[in-house]
Amino acid sequence: MRTLLLIDANAIIHRAFHALPPLTAKDGRPIQAIYGMTNVFLRLWREDRPDYAAALFDRPEPTFREKEYKEYKAQRPQAPDELISQIIEAHKFFAAFGIKTFEVPGYEADDLIATLAEKFGKEKDLCVVILTGDMDTLQLVKGEKIVVRAFKTGISDTVLYDEKAVEERYGLPPRLLVDYKGFVGDASDNIKGVPGVGPKTAADLVRRYGTVEKIYARIKEDPKLEKRIGPHKDAALLSKRLNTLDRNAPIDTEIGNLGIRDNFSSILPYIEDLGFQKIIQRIKEGDVSPAERQKKQKKSEKPPQGNMF
Repeated sequence: MRTLLLIDANAIIHRAFHALPPLTAKDGRPIQAIYGMTNVFLRLWREDRPDYAAALFDRPEPTFREKEYKEYKAQRPQAPDELISQIIEAHKFFAAFGIKTFEVPGYEADDLIATLAEKFGKEKDLCVVILTGDMDTLQLVKGEKIVVRAFKTGISDTVLYDEKAVEERYGLPPRLLVDYKGFVGDASDNIKGVPGVGPKTAADLVRRYGTVEKIYARIKEDPKLEKRIGPHKDAALLSKRLNTLDRNAPIDTEIGNLGIRDNFSSILPYIEDLGFQKIIQRIKEGDVSPAERQKKQKKSEKPPQGNMF
């Protein structure tokens, strides 16, 4: 089974930035987020290197969510300059790793992830793994074909969500998570949901009736429920729309364009420029991916055929 890794770039940069103490390059540039990401991706490449990868970025332009709901993410403080500069720098980071980057004005990274997951999740013998720092993409999970690897704490530990794991956590299949969020909202994005409806009640409602639309279509069957949530139908539908990822974002690429390199040759000059001496030493001492170790072992059993890199 081949693997496509879809990277929620902004989420991971934010997480690395806040997880590590301030760090600067020789020229004074802040680089702690880049340092953290370098360690994350070297470990990924060493332990379970994907066959294909793409990094998806947010854009500063307003999205359809902000146009429809002006309070969307309004509670979030403005990103500090030290973080913004590393988001910009991350494009060079991914280029060094041989990972293509994509961003589209008016769309969030999650919408681009949803679009590519929808497209390539239909490929035969291909597993899509979404690497992220939040849970919005759990709605995309399908069996073991489209899964989410989410960071638990900091940037060291992750948890893998396939369809079974999503149901164990929420008591609902991934496709109904947007209906669940229609009622509970999403505090991290400043989406209110329905007043007085918590996670347990929301899960029970969705499990019993199905979608938000089906719940309100049958609400007269339960007068108590109608009194409780009936006046908030518009809020529930708005919350659902805002939480639903767009799977038709204008992003055009083919799987063959997303192949990644088998070695770290292009990474070394980049991280040498940033001064990551310990990481450079690890790479030069042979801390490389399984594919590279296998190649190295095969070459040791044959006459020399040139440099591995």
